[in-house]
Amino acid sequence: MIQNKIVVRYQDGRVMKGITNDFMPNKDIFHLLPADALPNVKPLPVAVRELKAVFFVKDFAGDPQYQDKKEFDSTKPVTGRKIKVVFKDGELLIGTTQGYQPGRPGFFVIPIDPKTNSDRCFVVSSATNQVSLV
Repeated sequence: MIQNKIVVRYQDGRVMKGITNDFMPNKDIFHLLPADALPNVKPLPVAVRELKAVFFVKDFAGDPQYQDKKEFDSTKPVTGRKIKVVFKDGELLIGTTQGYQPGRPGFFVIPIDPKTNSDRCFVVSSATNQVSLV
């Protein structure tokens, strides 16, 4: 079974880090085993409607000092459609998407910066102020 390292950010500001093996973009709930969980602890249910986003990460620590690039490199081709997401809390996410459709509960974004800690991000549409294809 595939285990994904994720960082879950709630709309109320809470953050949880852990592992999931049952996240599906069309499901209302998935399970998260916290990164600091003791052995034999059961995964916690996570309601997608409460989230801002699910970040699929390379590692849990990341580099808090690193500033993600916010502009596309015009010399490199991109796969998918360029997208700009402004969350209700003001955070800006720039990347590409294969499946954004207005009205859907969420969509995946691949960050434009290959050095960022996130491989991909599932954005919860209700947590956004603005989504635009660029």
